[in-house]
Amino acid sequence: MGNLGSKDPMNSIWGSACSDSDLGFGSDSRFGNNSRFDPHSNKKSCKVCKSQDASVCKCNFRAPERQLAAPLNSDCVLVNSVVGSKAVQKVAEATLPFTAFTPAIPAGSTIVSVAVTPNLAGVTRNTTIIRDKVVNIGLIPVTIVVTFLAPGSTTPATATLSTSLPFQEHTDFPGACPEDTVIEPALVVEGIFAQPGVPVIGTTGLVTPNAILVKIVLRTTITVTRQVIVDSHGGICDVNERRCETTTTPPTSTLPAP
Repeated sequence: MGNLGSKDPMNSIWGSACSDSDLGFGSDSRFGNNSRFDPHSNKKSCKVCKSQDASVCKCNFRAPERQLAAPLNSDCVLVNSVVGSKAVQKVAEATLPFTAFTPAIPAGSTIVSVAVTPNLAGVTRNTTIIRDKVVNIGLIPVTIVVTFLAPGSTTPATATLSTSLPFQEHTDFPGACPEDTVIEPALVVEGIFAQPGVPVIGTTGLVTPNAILVKIVLRTTITVTRQVIVDSHGGICDVNERRCETTTTPPTSTLPAP
């Protein structure tokens, strides 16, 4: 803590910490009659070591500043560059035979109405990027209620089917590469369509009109982004400069089931 003087243990190369009278506990000593430590004395001003500051001691303690992270060693930043953004439509559809409903709709029945209720919260989407294209495949759960008149009946009956309609779409994105990232918000239903009387191959192999085509038109926005490095002068370079190199073998993807 420094070199102590030979005469006074409270003296050092930085000067004396207290005066002789304080060291000797004289009349103005911190431990005298006027001391703050005297239980019979009134609260006095904070005079330590002959200090001229007559104000009451007010000590404001502050925690040392913490360094939460190591200092940056580069003035470059990593950002997401937008390759492209498009509003796209997807079509989910399936041809459902009368026998798929519960109870089974009798062959030759007259379809009165078809109510389709999609479950957007249960949509499954699998998205893959190939060179210059975004391929999207998925399923949307639906509940279908059909009101029908059986042959010879005048009393409407209902049949129900809970299933999933597949949809797929490939969107042209010039400049998109397999290692890019796709951002796609929730799907929005633009229209629901049902067409009874669609031909279907029956269990006996005969083509009959005892089926219903259900179609749902969906809308969303696809945005393709790419990570790039930007320097302090605005220069941009790709994180992976070979991300768009073509391969000799076309990619084949097996997507997970919902």
